[in-house]
Amino acid sequence: MSVKRGARGRVLGAAAALLALAALASCTSESDGGPGGAPRPTPSPKAKAVRPPPLNAGFDYQIGGAYPPPPGVRIVARDRRVEPARGLYNICYVNAFQAQPEEREDWPADLLLRDKKGKAVVDGDWNEALLDIGTPAKRERAAARVNQWIDGCADKGYDAVEPDNYDSYTRSHRLLSADDAVSFIKLLSAHAHARGLAIAQKNAVELAGLRSRAGLDFAVAEECGEYAECGEYAEAFDDRVVVVEYTDSGLRKARSGFGDRLSIVRRDVLVSTPDSADYVRRTR
Repeated sequence: MSVKRGARGRVLGAAAALLALAALASCTSESDGGPGGAPRPTPSPKAKAVRPPPLNAGFDYQIGGAYPPPPGVRIVARDRRVEPARGLYNICYVNAFQAQPEEREDWPADLLLRDKKGKAVVDGDWNEALLDIGTPAKRERAAARVNQWIDGCADKGYDAVEPDNYDSYTRSHRLLSADDAVSFIKLLSAHAHARGLAIAQKNAVELAGLRSRAGLDFAVAEECGEYAECGEYAEAFDDRVVVVEYTDSGLRKARSGFGDRLSIVRRDVLVSTPDSADYVRRTR
């Protein structure tokens, strides 16, 4: 999970379509073919249309655990391991640039970023090892793994994907660059769009101006109110921004400037569920 420094297609439908196309192809004969008896090309199934989230809509950030969305919520973000919320716009959280502690051993050792001594470079706030996306070959390999998770989001019926830690290059001790991050997320964007998913820029306001190059559709901004960054996201993404604040002051600042334009929620920094003593959720 990435918090600002200082805080912190459904498979069956696709399979059925493919089977139907195969049956159609097997029945094609010269009598119903194209000119000269050549078989007509079988049309490809249409990809699901990419939809960005609705503007200025009720939002809940549930990446710490799923629960029934409160009244008025139209957009929900949840972890890729759980099901989306029925009838709402669902954003699928994927930790795309760092390895969570429980998943670190699942990554090939050479895809974890290492310093000159060979030690893995770790985001100390969350004990997450950074992925090594410093070469085209490594980016391709890392993207192949993350894209499997994106496939899972699409198969569950999510509408969008939120690749976290786009800004991890800033914690790489200059071993990675902004260009590495943009080049990597372009691979994820292309795959998400092919699966009919919108894709978010998560934080990294300094890269918002590269939205088109990166292939991004909207933004998930943590604490843009607290750090006076909401305007930059709003301009770059035409107000398609969902905002998570972790303090009451941040919520006030975000709402005072953008309450009628952006989708804003105040959550606790651990993004807890309502049965937790840490749980906080406010919109005003």
